[in-house]
Amino acid sequence: MAFTEKQEYKIEILPNGTLQVRRADIVLKDDVEIGRQYHRHVLNPGADVSAEVTRVKNVASAVWTAEVVSAYEASLPDPDPQPDPTPDPDPANLIPDNWSQDQRLAAMQELLDEYNANR
Repeated sequence: MAFTEKQEYKIEILPNGTLQVRRADIVLKDDVEIGRQYHRHVLNPGADVSAEVTRVKNVASAVWTAEVVSAYEASLPDPDPQPDPTPDPDPANLIPDNWSQDQRLAAMQELLDEYNANR
């Protein structure tokens, strides 16, 4: 009545070079499987694979060419997008000072209507 454990790996390669790794932890009793538990993780092109098993390292080194890593990095959004150089207009400057009270109220109502229509 001996208990042993082993692991099996399934590695999927996505079109952009990302690796999806599934590890199955298998418990055996007298060489008969009595339990299995899955663990999953994702490795993006260029990620550190030094802590991975040899099979995962080999797949990563075969798939992650310099072109694949460059294309993946180029597809990522800019981590520090530049703010819009034109700030939002100051609402106080939208209505000229020389307008009458009725003109101001009509303009404010028009702005409010436009705002509500776009919500």
